[in-house]
Amino acid sequence: MSARTLTGKVAVIAGGGKNLGALIARQFAEAGTRGIALHYNSDASKAETERTAAALKTLGCEAILVQGNLAEVESNTRLFDTAQRHFGQIDVAVNTAGVVIKKPILEVTEADYDRSFDANAKAAFFFIQQAGRTLADGGSIVTIVSSLLAAYTPFYAVYPASKAAVEHFTRAASKEFGARGISVNAIGPGPMDTPFFYGQETPEAVAYHSTAAALSGYSKKGLTDIEDIAPIVRFLVTEGWWITGQTIFANGGYTTR
Repeated sequence: MSARTLTGKVAVIAGGGKNLGALIARQFAEAGTRGIALHYNSDASKAETERTAAALKTLGCEAILVQGNLAEVESNTRLFDTAQRHFGQIDVAVNTAGVVIKKPILEVTEADYDRSFDANAKAAFFFIQQAGRTLADGGSIVTIVSSLLAAYTPFYAVYPASKAAVEHFTRAASKEFGARGISVNAIGPGPMDTPFFYGQETPEAVAYHSTAAALSGYSKKGLTDIEDIAPIVRFLVTEGWWITGQTIFANGGYTTR
């Protein structure tokens, strides 16, 4: 089998305008991706997503922006249909979107529960569904989950539970789409040095997480960096295509099974 590359390929990246999603988009563009559909959820992310799109253009990659709440099936359908109409095909789909809720079980509201499962489970399921419907044969799907799937900890009940569903979606999709050569995987980063992490953590919790990984003592901050994760995504959708149906914990030894 010839080497798989991103040259001339098209990608859809959910949450593609900032943080990890934006870095993945830039690395895809540097690797020769010709087009990327950058999804963003709210108006608050629009300006940053536009800046990412401008950066991709300088790298020779065309970018289009698609806004939507991916917990709505219609938004997933529109995202993939828009990308397919514009670029003619889709080869790679990466979902970096999600929300974190950290609360004691006794304080979790119904609204908290619904928000977590909508953003992390329902949105992921219908993203994978639409990717399976539209991706070209030989494509790849990657979802970002969490290393908390392998943790034994308080206060994180609904967040990793909603991400755990994605493991089952991933395994099922890898079997169902495998005959078309589509690989499907999930990546579980450790606590990442992004605003997504700090929003719900106390200084004491940050200090703990910064020393909890086996490799923390060798790292300046001790946390997972987006630069640790983006190359793994790039590998899975190119040379690592033979890996499928897996959840890969990329966390410096923060948790394991």
